[in-house]
Amino acid sequence: METAKRRFEGKVAIVTASTQGIGFSIAERLGVEGASLVISSRKQKNVDEAVEKLRSRGVEAIGVVCHVSNAQHRQNLVEATVNVGILFGEKYGGIDVIVSNAAANPTVDNILETEEPVLDKLWEINVKASILLLQAAAPHLRQGSSVILISSIGGYHPQKTMAMYGVTKTALLGLTKALASEMAPNTRVNCIAPGFVPTHFADFLTKNETARKVIEESTLLNRLGTANDMAGAAAFLASNDASYITGETLVVAGGMPSRL
Repeated sequence: METAKRRFEGKVAIVTASTQGIGFSIAERLGVEGASLVISSRKQKNVDEAVEKLRSRGVEAIGVVCHVSNAQHRQNLVEATVNVGILFGEKYGGIDVIVSNAAANPTVDNILETEEPVLDKLWEINVKASILLLQAAAPHLRQGSSVILISSIGGYHPQKTMAMYGVTKTALLGLTKALASEMAPNTRVNCIAPGFVPTHFADFLTKNETARKVIEESTLLNRLGTANDMAGAAAFLASNDASYITGETLVVAGGMPSRL
């Protein structure tokens, strides 16, 4: 990991679903660049292990168990993040960066064959939870703060085996625009649309050699993405290097088709 700067010195960041994969890499990058972190996951064991890894790298981090569709868990996460600045020596608590990364894809059914409880779960976790988390966190966001939503290349072209998932990710593109307008000028809101990254979440595609080869050949760079690719993009958007960027989606997909 290349980190020439410490752009988040004195900043407090919260990253959801951040004990492995893209979420962990984003959290790690922010922490290595100086942020005090709150990470989260649904399982205490995963939280504890991730915090230990981060602290071994000299990162100031605490972890909170959080299922993002649970109102009390969201509140606990926000409260922990507000308090983390005080814990690490700041006089007043506040939040500088929020990365909403949690997502679910519980089905490969066609949209018209997807049962209502599954549709509800997709909406609850992939879209609604980000809104509710920001509702809880908004009073604590400092001036100059940054919010990043994690969408997907699938938001531009929902694929048959994960079509409804893709539709929820499309919704995040619009949500980014709406929130950027609503939260300006004090908070910037941007979005990242990752391509295919070989994480546990995408195992069903990236571990299939045929599917992997098709995906690689659909990129201009002839490779899958990495979690660190996404972390670099997130660190840029969250930092003052992107201080005049808001309401935008950065596609990090190796040149896969998205838009003109």
